[in-house]
Amino acid sequence: MKPINKFSMTLDSRSANEGFARLVASGFAALLDPTVEELCDIKTAVSEAVTNCIVHAYPNGVGNIYISAAIYENGLFKIKIRDRGCGIEDVKKAMEPLYSSLGGERAGLGFAVMESFCDKLSVRSTPGKGTSVTLDKYIKGKALAD
Repeated sequence: MKPINKFSMTLDSRSANEGFARLVASGFAALLDPTVEELCDIKTAVSEAVTNCIVHAYPNGVGNIYISAAIYENGLFKIKIRDRGCGIEDVKKAMEPLYSSLGGERAGLGFAVMESFCDKLSVRSTPGKGTSVTLDKYIKGKALAD
């Protein structure tokens, strides 16, 4: 399936960029005329994915966060948030609610939140090479006009 529109961008893994990434993603998804609830779902899921990159991927400094999104004719909004950070040793364990590799005050709910606000969540990771999170959300609004 070929996208009818797409974008990509690269951001530094800085906390200040989390809100920007959320707004860009929701602004792009707005082309599908989503409901306020659908937009909030996208903002929340993207925020969690980007925050994971900021907090976990580059523990000793700042790295790149790669974000790409596409819109498809069937109302699918697909966004991928990727890093080239430390990766995740055990993705299945990391996706368990309340698990956090950092402990402390972290709730360990990032992946659970992403999953609850999207129609599909895919996580791929290689230790030492990075992590890729893909979020699919079907928007029930109208199809994108040219």
